[in-house]
Amino acid sequence: MFTGIIETLGIIKEIQKDNDNLHLTVSSSITNELKIDQSVAHNGVCLTVVGISNDEYTVTAINETIEKTNIGEWKLGDLINLERAMKLGDRLDGHIVQGHIDQTGICKYIEEANGSWIFTFEYDSQLNNITIEKGSITINGVSLTVVNSKKNEFSVAIIPYTYEHTNFKTFEIGTKINLEFDVVGKYVARLYSST
Repeated sequence: MFTGIIETLGIIKEIQKDNDNLHLTVSSSITNELKIDQSVAHNGVCLTVVGISNDEYTVTAINETIEKTNIGEWKLGDLINLERAMKLGDRLDGHIVQGHIDQTGICKYIEEANGSWIFTFEYDSQLNNITIEKGSITINGVSLTVVNSKKNEFSVAIIPYTYEHTNFKTFEIGTKINLEFDVVGKYVARLYSST
C-alpha cells in the first residue's frame, strides 16, 4: 500500500530482457535503506526489490506488468518516481494507492498557469475506469486531485514543488503515463456495470 507521495527520483541504469521479463536496475538516494523483498512503487508500479549493489537496486517486471504500464518504453537515463510502501501508523498524506496500474494514458496538453501547470491526459474509457471532479487519481505514482473530468479525459494542477520533485518536469505532449484510478471509484464502477 502506498500514498502517492513521491519520496525521490530514481534513474534507470540498466534494462535486461529475460524471456518475457524485464530486470530494471535503478540508482536512487534511498537504495541504502532498501532490503531484498521490499515493495517500491516505480512510476506507480509496485515492484519487488530482488538485488542491491552499492547505490543501485534491481526489480523485475513480468509480461503482464509490461503490457499494462509504460515500463516497456523506459530507457537508460530515464527519471522515475519512487515511493516505498507506507508504514502502519504513518499519516496518509495522499490517498490509498495500491501500486497496481489500471491502464496507461497520454499527455494531451500542458498549460502554464501563473506559477503552476495544468496537465490534461486522455485515456481509453472503454476499460470502465472513471474520474470525478475533485476525486483522486494517481499518475506515475503521484497522488493528485482531478480538476476537470470528462468521459475519456481529465486534467490535474501541478504546483512547483511537485513539478520539481517528480518526473512531471519531463512530460511532453504524447508522453505515455501510468494511471491508477481511485480504489473506491473502481468498486463503484464495477458495481454499477454489473447491474
